[in-house]
Amino acid sequence: MLTQIKGLHHVTSMAASAQENSDFFTKTLGLRRVKKTVNFDDPEVYHLYYGDQIGTPGSVMTYFPFPHIAKGRPGAGEVGETSFAIPEGTLDYWQERLASRGVAGLSEHQLWGEKRLRFKGPDGDAFSLVEVKDDPRRGWAGTEVDAGNALKGFHGATLRLTDPGATRELLSFMGYQEVDRKGEWSRFAISGGNGADVVDLEVVPSADFARPGAGSVHHIAFAVDDRAAQLEVRKALIDTGYQVTPVIDRDYFWAIYFRTPGGVLFEIATNEPGFDRDEDTAHLGEALKLPTRYEPYRDEISRRLEPIRD
Repeated sequence: MLTQIKGLHHVTSMAASAQENSDFFTKTLGLRRVKKTVNFDDPEVYHLYYGDQIGTPGSVMTYFPFPHIAKGRPGAGEVGETSFAIPEGTLDYWQERLASRGVAGLSEHQLWGEKRLRFKGPDGDAFSLVEVKDDPRRGWAGTEVDAGNALKGFHGATLRLTDPGATRELLSFMGYQEVDRKGEWSRFAISGGNGADVVDLEVVPSADFARPGAGSVHHIAFAVDDRAAQLEVRKALIDTGYQVTPVIDRDYFWAIYFRTPGGVLFEIATNEPGFDRDEDTAHLGEALKLPTRYEPYRDEISRRLEPIRD
């Protein structure tokens, strides 16, 4: 069993409109945009990162906004829902706030004894806010959402699968323990993690496989402290039979990727070097940052990107 994984690092999804996406996460949910860069494989598309004050691993939701992309079709083999932790007693605040802004899909329910509020993002993305007691993490209070109500970071994510057997084994190998099971649902948690400690499995045996598009999660990333720990995890996964990519420099972290038996794309990302490597903390996410290889084409890339009004 691996011991290097510390919980979730980030979740990356796809969207249609960069402006709508930025407005929703910064103005409605009150997260901070901590980086405005581009898709390393398609520099005509933004890569936008939202999180707490410094983009702490375990707090960061990221997006590729592809103009004119079709909407995704929910199904099996994907992250079905991403959940954020909120302070205990703030669910009513968030219910009122999201309702006043016309957020779709609002519904309150309980799962695993937790009070949560489900809602949809601009592209139909599935989210929930979960009241978590004594979460020590500090949310971003740089917007009209004050520190007492701010999102703390991720609580966890739900994987939607037709057959959960091999994914259960994988999560156990990655250091997660199954802590509960109810019908078609099972919960895995990691001990001593970064607060984004939970992965739920929802079994949907007769569901069609998801069709990726706007509102779909592209991949889910798990956190390790540094590159040495990442290499240990990579070797262990390869030794177990997984096809793992070489280490890729993503400027703000180092990444490896592999496809799970259930079809979900997993990433292992380092906590280093962080989002302040090329911007002062006070100005994270303001300027367009480009990978070094694209810097000579800055003017052309900037012209092709949809302007974002802050």
